[in-house]
Amino acid sequence: MQHHNVSEVTEILLLGFQNVQSLHFLFFLLLLIIYCVTICGNLLIILVVSSSRSLHSPMYFFLSQLSLSDILMSTTIEPNMLHVELHQGSSVSFAGCLTQFHFFAASVALECLLLTAMSYDRYQAICNPLRYNSIMDLTFCLKVILLFWLMIFIMVLIMFLTLSHLDFCGPNIIDHFFCDLEPILELSCSDTFIMKIETLFLAILFAVCPLIIIIISYVYIIFTILKIPSVTGRKKTFSTCSAHLTAVSIFYVSIIFIYIFPRPQSAKTLLSLLYTVVTPLINPMIYSLSNRDIKAALRKLLNNIYLSIFSNFRTISLPSKAAKSKLHV
Repeated sequence: MQHHNVSEVTEILLLGFQNVQSLHFLFFLLLLIIYCVTICGNLLIILVVSSSRSLHSPMYFFLSQLSLSDILMSTTIEPNMLHVELHQGSSVSFAGCLTQFHFFAASVALECLLLTAMSYDRYQAICNPLRYNSIMDLTFCLKVILLFWLMIFIMVLIMFLTLSHLDFCGPNIIDHFFCDLEPILELSCSDTFIMKIETLFLAILFAVCPLIIIIISYVYIIFTILKIPSVTGRKKTFSTCSAHLTAVSIFYVSIIFIYIFPRPQSAKTLLSLLYTVVTPLINPMIYSLSNRDIKAALRKLLNNIYLSIFSNFRTISLPSKAAKSKLHV
């Protein structure tokens, strides 16, 4: 008799990083520092963009959404990864493992879609500057973000319904630091062919198609930049999209190396750090260090915070005139 929709696996053992067991505590501290810096850096980007009127444009709106996506990615992966690394392997409930995977898939898909939207924004700004403001208005940007979230919700729902029809009867060990789809499917004792075909279709829709759109956008951007007569003008124009191109390259290259080229599981585990840990960490640095507007807005924000704290400190520390008169009396 076949038992459907019944999972005999109730908890999953995540092995984590088996290659760094001798330095696991130092590695744990490094990952903890990276996580704190990642959250603070991305929150700072969101705060700077929302508080500065000069940054209220489509490019920075999508950048703030990208920072939100990086926070979602880091919060989905890193706290549990820290727990696994601290204990040199840790168990998680099967339901918790599936929940982590669905949030991870949602954050990766959102990252791909946002990078695509940012490349389209740069395409319109450089190739169609006269129509840019009429095309890339606030209403359009909000509709794009709502469409992205709707697409992601449908994607997660489809994957959830398909996974719920699989039987998982052991083993319950995953040689990874988080619950990715391939290790989860290896635990199934059902036929996973439909799930793999579905995953391939969703990967094409949410990763390959966005990459093609990004490449096409940058082909047009490069041809437009090459038509600019002055070298200074070409450099200045290209500098507006260099940060985005760097972020796209790091994110997609790491995904391609992990999911397309066959590699040992230990190598996949370490390479997975690139897009789950390193990318959310360096994205705020890439965009802030190479962007004058963000650096100026950040300096202004920090200066306002400093002045606010200093003025409050002076108000508390210095007695008022009324208090001074009472003291003299």
